[in-house]
Amino acid sequence: MQAETKQTNPQTEANKRWQEKNREKAKYLRNRSTARSFIKNQATLEDIEELQQLIQTRIDFLHTSVSEQTQ
Repeated sequence: MQAETKQTNPQTEANKRWQEKNREKAKYLRNRSTARSFIKNQATLEDIEELQQLIQTRIDFLHTSVSEQTQ
């Protein structure tokens, strides 16, 4: 009996190479996916209310940053 060699899917290999070349973008996409999944599937009303406050704070910060850059 010969030992079987594990064949890897070319798409899986391509994905792995992309993730290695684009670590920050991959991290961003992974974190975004995790956040969306949490909100859709596990968040309680209390969690969502807290997240709303955090999101509003972030929106305010981004609006301020953008307006400072355009001046």
